Amino acid sequence: MGLIKEPKPVKVFCAILFREENILNIGLQKLEDFFGKVDIKSEIFHFDVFTDYYKVEMGENLKKVFVSFKKILSPENCFKWKLFSNEIEKQHSLTSEKPSRMINIDPGYLDLSRVVLLTTKDYSHRIYLGKGIYAEITLLWKHGKFEHLAWTYPDYKTEISIKFFERLREALKKEISLKT
Repeated sequence: MGLIKEPKPVKVFCAILFREENILNIGLQKLEDFFGKVDIKSEIFHFDVFTDYYKVEMGENLKKVFVSFKKILSPENCFKWKLFSNEIEKQHSLTSEKPSRMINIDPGYLDLSRVVLLTTKDYSHRIYLGKGIYAEITLLWKHGKFEHLAWTYPDYKTEISIKFFERLREALKKEISLKT
């Protein structure tokens, strides 16, 4: 029988899709109120080049940024992170007009061996966590670099994204070494 152990702490990140900087800033403030201060931020990049999936709901000229938070957390109840981000999205949605959602926030976490996304969408490669939330491993750390999987979204394969997750991994390694 294996011994039950506490999970190791992880770096929380959010992928934020938006059109207007003011909505991004409002969303970031709410995320900082929940997770603590942002410590690493990727470049903002154009998202429309990857897909038009959100065009009807969110409009055109969408941008994306990845942010992480200084505090490391246990992933034990990570499904609550997605429930919280959904509330922010709901607060910043228009009910009578299209496009309706003004911000899309996808939280996830990084440990030393993988990047995990949290989602409301079920699929064959996703595992149910609770309260309608699923987890997906989207990048693996192998042979000293991140490798994508068959289902990894194209924007997670970019140099901007990979550099962000490499920085995140280094920050987590440093944090873990300070604790030991």
